[in-house]
Amino acid sequence: MKYLFCTAALFCAAISTVSAQVASHAPTAMKGMVDATAPAASPVVPSSSMQVTGKAVARVNGAVLTDRDLLREMFQLFPYARVHNGFPKSQEPELRRGALQMIEYEELVYQEAERRMMTIPVERINHAVAEYQKKFPSNEEFNEYLKAEMGGSMQQFRKQIRRSMLIEALLKIEVENRSRISLAEARAYYDKNPKAFSHGEVFAFQTISIMPAENATAEVKQQAHKRAEDALKQAKATKSFQEFGLLAEKLSEDDYHVNMGDHKTVEREKLPPQMLKLASAMKPGQVSDLIQVGSFYFFFRLNAHELAGKVKFEDVKDRLMKDMQKAKKETLRASFDKKLRMQAKVEEL
Repeated sequence: MKYLFCTAALFCAAISTVSAQVASHAPTAMKGMVDATAPAASPVVPSSSMQVTGKAVARVNGAVLTDRDLLREMFQLFPYARVHNGFPKSQEPELRRGALQMIEYEELVYQEAERRMMTIPVERINHAVAEYQKKFPSNEEFNEYLKAEMGGSMQQFRKQIRRSMLIEALLKIEVENRSRISLAEARAYYDKNPKAFSHGEVFAFQTISIMPAENATAEVKQQAHKRAEDALKQAKATKSFQEFGLLAEKLSEDDYHVNMGDHKTVEREKLPPQMLKLASAMKPGQVSDLIQVGSFYFFFRLNAHELAGKVKFEDVKDRLMKDMQKAKKETLRASFDKKLRMQAKVEEL
């Protein structure tokens, strides 16, 4: 129900975090509603330079948008501000600009939906209202929210729901439905851009490393070598990515231990000579012998080895269609925004 838009010049995708503060003129219903996991009517904490006064920040065909609307959007773009009690000064101007464009855009979409005399069936509104109420642990908490954020008005709550649904309905027509990509379109793009789907030789592997300090004593280095040999013996007994990964989390001292030792895929030219020689002769699932680099010891499990080549269309078609649809959707959004603004009077105050 809640539909956010960030113009391509500022943000490449919408942020789905739900703000807990209702504006006096909320662009969509769900933006003014608390998250189901958050306390009802949890307060917005403004940064020192963004105190809420209720003053107008923009007018869209005469409809007033306030600094409360703006701040709510900024929190949606940067929800961590709640934790840090404000926005990073270096990012605040960009966040403010992005939030302002968003609330203007949604007001324009809402007004266009009303101009087209679009309707939402009462049954759908009733269902949406009932479903949202279920997100509250109790009726008492919902009523507290209604009182704090909607002036106690169920009618206002329903208006916000309807507004959100109208925006979503119009954007589905103008953006969502028109952004669909066919299999034939994806295939055509694949055939016209062969370089985008070609890759060099790559290896996928996990590592376990024992890393004493370079200036460690001979005794410490000897102990490290013993630990590395013991770790290798345990690793040779593992039978899967998961088993090796759990051992890496337990024993490894390199930065990848927090991710089960997984380095994902690495290009051939980025591997050290000793490792490349071993990896080239191994089969996926095998664990290498111990390798020493300076005072460090490590070994690895080879998970995959792909020679240079081109990714098959069948292997990439789903991701390609998704990426193409996302790009087309952003283009359509920007185009619709531009069209609406050309027909409207938008004043930034």
